[in-house]
Amino acid sequence: MTRKRAEKVKKFFSGWWLLILLVVGLAVLNTVTLIQNLESYDYTVETNAFFAPFEFYDNRKIVGVDIDIINRVAEKLNAKIEIKNVEFDLIIDNVASGVIADAGAAGLTITPARAEKVDFSIPYYTSVQYAIFDKNAAPETRNGHVVWEALAGKTLGSQMGSTGYLFMSGEVDGGVLKNTNTKIKGFDSHQLTADAIGAHIIDYAIADELAARFIVEKNPNLAALPLYYSGKTVEEDYPAEESYAIAVNKQRTELLNAFNEVLAEMLEPGEDGKTEIDKLILKYMGLTNG
Repeated sequence: MTRKRAEKVKKFFSGWWLLILLVVGLAVLNTVTLIQNLESYDYTVETNAFFAPFEFYDNRKIVGVDIDIINRVAEKLNAKIEIKNVEFDLIIDNVASGVIADAGAAGLTITPARAEKVDFSIPYYTSVQYAIFDKNAAPETRNGHVVWEALAGKTLGSQMGSTGYLFMSGEVDGGVLKNTNTKIKGFDSHQLTADAIGAHIIDYAIADELAARFIVEKNPNLAALPLYYSGKTVEEDYPAEESYAIAVNKQRTELLNAFNEVLAEMLEPGEDGKTEIDKLILKYMGLTNG
């Protein structure tokens, strides 16, 4: 090999080494940046952003009542809180672990089974379950509401893991709809459940009041009515109710206290008799300009 050629080979490999060093350097820099980003949050709160008006996507940003509550807690604690969108039925277990999430806010209903795994904040909203149906196939009603027995023998659907799904499956497995040939199906969101009515996959969808109202407003062929349990008389019928709260890992006492303090403030009625929570619900339902 001539001296001239040897110099060319040396320059060639020197250039490749520089390129390799540059690539490795950038990879290390990206890794360090990723680690810094992962460590930059004080808390992680999980949600399921398909439950307007509590959490939903506005373009690519998650907004809603629960998000405003989280932001207020972040201000109170002077902390940075990460909000992650996940599958609804993963939230309670993720919060219970304390590794993946510190809290969950997704219109979560307080139940004894969930309370064994996580702590709950004070309730901030009480809702009634609704039956959603095609206007041309309305169920039998009693004084403006639907009783579970009117759904017997039909196919019902609800968002998996939601309180509507728990109510529905409970009635079919061991309640008033047991042995009535009533079938149930689970879906990933309330909207997909409602879409299944038009696709003739289910007859009725079960959802909480605000989700039902939101869906009906955007689907003119659908209607919804409150879902009740039958009493001895029509006057003694009573609603299938649920109360929402924030789920917090049992070791995050400071976070639970902050949520309780913020919610207590937001539940205080103003001069007009409405609470901040009431006003936020109206805002995100599109019923006010605020």
